[in-house]
Amino acid sequence: MKRRGSAVMRPDSSEIMNSPERFALPLPRAWGRGRLFAAATSKRTRACNCTPKARTAIPRTARGFPLLEVLIAITLLALLMAMAFGTLRGAVGATRSGERLISWTNQTRTVQEFLRRQLGHAMAIPFERLEDIGENRVFEADRSELRFVAPMPGHLSNGGPHVQWITIAGDQLLFDHSQLNGFDPLDPKANNPRDPVLLMEGFASAHFEYRGLNEEGELDDWTPDWENVQQLPLLVRVVVEFEEETRNWPDLDIPVLAGSAMPSMFSVGRPPMRGNRPQPGGGDR
Repeated sequence: MKRRGSAVMRPDSSEIMNSPERFALPLPRAWGRGRLFAAATSKRTRACNCTPKARTAIPRTARGFPLLEVLIAITLLALLMAMAFGTLRGAVGATRSGERLISWTNQTRTVQEFLRRQLGHAMAIPFERLEDIGENRVFEADRSELRFVAPMPGHLSNGGPHVQWITIAGDQLLFDHSQLNGFDPLDPKANNPRDPVLLMEGFASAHFEYRGLNEEGELDDWTPDWENVQQLPLLVRVVVEFEEETRNWPDLDIPVLAGSAMPSMFSVGRPPMRGNRPQPGGGDR
């Protein structure tokens, strides 16, 4: 160190770094950590004989993937995602189709059980009397509608039997009823704004068929129109067809329990029994 007068002069940093004895020269603490770091950095830079730009350069072996490899990887990932999405979509579709089929099956079974119960318990009680011809209507039916008297299920059976009618309207199967006591054929619902009950919908076609006894007392063929309104049929068939192949309507032939009886006891002017038919000569055979 140089002295100027009584003051001590510190050596310049350039003099220290250019001095051959720079490694042995102690550095005063007054320089601080910043100058020590700068001096050490400058020394390492000269020792490796490289610039800061060269030291920060990335080796060729450490660079990223080529563009072609990235495109191939993205394509493979897209294919895997498409396959996974297709499988998931197929599983969801199969689940929904199964649930829909189960719902249709339950609905069909419920409707058939209801029709079997109501038609099977039809009663030989007239709901309308035609005074001019002396006819009591017990069962009035055609291919798209039928009307009869039967007890209602559950809590709806209060008040006695009800007049019930089942109608096929378009692709809908409807059910309605009214209490027999005070029933008016001209106003069946007695101004009741209640809508009919929708039993089923969505079928392609539907109709009713009926079967009874012929004049010889044998089973007659199925017919879409029931002409003997004073008597119950023996069997009622409900035919339904769907457009979807997955939907099925099992054969429904409903036996009417009271249908095996002779014409209703309320009928007027019915023909005599064949066993009591009068014979020529005034005597019975």
